[in-house]
Amino acid sequence: MGWNPWSSGDSNKNAASDGGRIAPDRTSRARCWEGRDSFFACLDKNDILDGIKDDKKARQKCANEVAEFEAACSQSWVKYFKEKRVMEFNRDKTIERIQKEDAAKVKELKEKGWNSK
Repeated sequence: MGWNPWSSGDSNKNAASDGGRIAPDRTSRARCWEGRDSFFACLDKNDILDGIKDDKKARQKCANEVAEFEAACSQSWVKYFKEKRVMEFNRDKTIERIQKEDAAKVKELKEKGWNSK
């Protein structure tokens, strides 16, 4: 039995007969989403937006939640959800800024006599 750098500790836990990985079932996905939601709630409570950039702080403040999240989800899902959280925050802030700018521009145009009809 030699060392295999491409294997993890749970070598055949989720392996299919063809050597690929078995997709998580509904229960596993639900457990992952619950872990994610719990972790993100803890991040929100502690004013942490980016779980990747502020990993050390997140692990200090949300140790139980991050452990649960990482145990319930694959590494790629953990990374994806953390990145998606930041992307959605930035998207929402951009939309909010654009809406404010548009509202100000419409107000300015209406003051000059513009009619949208």
